[in-house]
Order: sequence, then structure tokens, then C-alpha cells
Amino acid sequence: MKTPTTSRRNFIRNGAIGAGALLLSPALSALAESKDNKRLGIALVGLGGYAGGQLAPALQHTKNCYLAGIVTGTPAKGDDWSKKYNIPKKNIYNYQNFDEIAKNPDIDIVYVVLPVSMHKEYTIRAARAGKHVICEKPMALNAAECREMIAACKKADKLLSIGYRLHFEPHTQEVMRLGQKQILGKVTKVDTANGFTYNGDPNAWRLKKALAGGGGLMDMGIYAIQGARYTLGQEPIAVKATQEKTRPELFKDVDETVYWELKFPGGQKVTGKSSYNHDWSYLKAQATNGTFELQPAYGYDGLDGKVNGKPMNIPNIIQQAAQMDDFATCVKLKKQSRVPGKEGLKDMKVVDAIYRSLDSGKWETI
Repeated sequence: MKTPTTSRRNFIRNGAIGAGALLLSPALSALAESKDNKRLGIALVGLGGYAGGQLAPALQHTKNCYLAGIVTGTPAKGDDWSKKYNIPKKNIYNYQNFDEIAKNPDIDIVYVVLPVSMHKEYTIRAARAGKHVICEKPMALNAAECREMIAACKKADKLLSIGYRLHFEPHTQEVMRLGQKQILGKVTKVDTANGFTYNGDPNAWRLKKALAGGGGLMDMGIYAIQGARYTLGQEPIAVKATQEKTRPELFKDVDETVYWELKFPGGQKVTGKSSYNHDWSYLKAQATNGTFELQPAYGYDGLDGKVNGKPMNIPNIIQQAAQMDDFATCVKLKKQSRVPGKEGLKDMKVVDAIYRSLDSGKWETI
């Protein structure tokens, strides 16, 4: 996601992101007290921008897991990563021999960081290979694929988590507390948006519907949908959406900017938008006794929030390190992640309904 607010160098200097300063969930605390402190091995499947720019660096700051292996279709890239991260050759796989990962005891968790169209296949193959799985968001091309992935992991008795890093981020956790516990009274309105101005490769997989499933909605909008859901602690029941394209030559195959309104059981007014042509990252909530907001709300490099106009004064962390450490703990404790496969399914049900609404021009039931 392209919503940086600080440089990574300054971010890592922040004293709050040291290994001992990550916000520990009860599960992490339990692990710290346990005698079994073996770090679990993670293999990254797909070595694109997110894996290289965010996940691999974050794994240098984790305490419960480490970068044990990689899966890539580019041998030269495998050599580079092997040298950079001291990955043994035996832990480097390609897409043809991927299933042999089942024989590798060094790898406990497979993190699928591929184009969306490949999420289902490699999540299912990883589970069948006996590995626990983190799948990057959006979980799949549609809700039907999500259900197949959940069923496959359940059949293999392996945990499945979705890469919703913000559930482990302290500003986001404060928004959840304020909204769900009605600290400022009942939330009556939520407005949220996420997007960036795409000026990258016009032939990138993100701009091909067959590979990405959609455009700004799938990539950026998923965060705004999440934001509305975790602020209210409710599931939306219907949606109406519209869209615009100002650069149809670039976004000929996928959506550019999408606007939507969600109906929730509590009757709150909830609006959202996503884009590949606007730099947006905010979540604003109005309650009966005050307001709270995040801006930026969804970026990698730190969030910022206010309650009734006053700063939250909450330190930032390395979100992906907290996310992966928590999942490693869940694996060791055989405990479901706070962001399991069904969390990804819930979002994709909303996304599916938004696309139906764009086609019909009407309210669509979720």
C-alpha cells in the first residue's frame, strides 16, 4: 500500500518497535512464559514488492518466527535472497517443486504473497503439504474461493490466517475499543477511504482482472471495508456502490475509483471509497458523545489518530512483525488466529456485493 508517513529508517529508529516493545497479546505472553521457545520457520511464497519490502525486513525483528525459506520462479532472485537472508539452498523452492515443502521440517508456516488469482491454489497446496498458512489480502477472487480455502485447511487440520496486519496495530486496536465498547457512546457515522495514485507498470498483474480480481476496490478498498466492520463490531447487511474512471486507458480491465454506502444492523451511516487514482487513507467515526479518527489509517509506516480532536499519543510498531509473531504463537498453542480465514471471507462477501451493485445500480444484499 502506498500511504507512507515516515521513512522506514526513521520508523525503525522508533524505540517502540523493538522486539520487546511489540504489543503482546495474551497468547504471546503465554509463549514468553513457556519453556518451548523454538522459533517457527516461515516460507514466503512469491518475492514481489510486499514480500521484499515489508515481510522479509519485518522477519528480522520477530521473536517467535524467522525467515526459513522462499518460493520463487526466478532462480536469480532465489540466489539473491539466499545470500541476503542466509537461506539454505534446500529451503528454496519453485512453483513446480513446491509440494516437496511437505518434507522440510524447517518450515512450519507458508505465507502466500502471490497475485490474488493464485491465493486459493497455494493456500490449499500448503495445507495439504502439512503447513499452516498465512494468506495475504484480499483472501481470494471471491467468497466462493474463500470457502474452498477454509475447508481445505480445516480438512488438513492446519491453521489459516489472513494478512490483516492492522488487527495487531495499537491505533487500530484503540479504534476497535472506542467503537465496539461505545466508549464515546454509540457510533452513528463512519466515513473511510483508502487509495493511492497508480503510476506504475501499465502491464502489472494488479491491472489485470484475471489475476487481481479487480482494481482499487480489491487492493485498497478491502482495508476501508475492514475499517467500517471493526469500528462497529458488526457485519453489514447491504451495499450500494458507484464508480468512476478518469484514466480508462490504464484501468480498462479493473475498477479505478469506487464509492459505496453500507447498511449495518445498528442503522449507522457508513460510507467508503477506494481508488487507484486518489491518495486517501483515513477513518473518521462520529459517536453520540464525541469523535475519533485515524489519518493515515491504513499505511505500513505508521498511523496517527485523534480522539475528540486530541492526539492518541500511541507509539507505532512494525505491524507485520507483530502479525507474524502472533500467528506463530497461535500455531504453537493450537489456537485460532484473531484474523482467521472466515475474516477474509466476510470481507469478500462485501466485495462481491459491491461488484454486483456496480452492475445492477441497486442495493445488493450481503
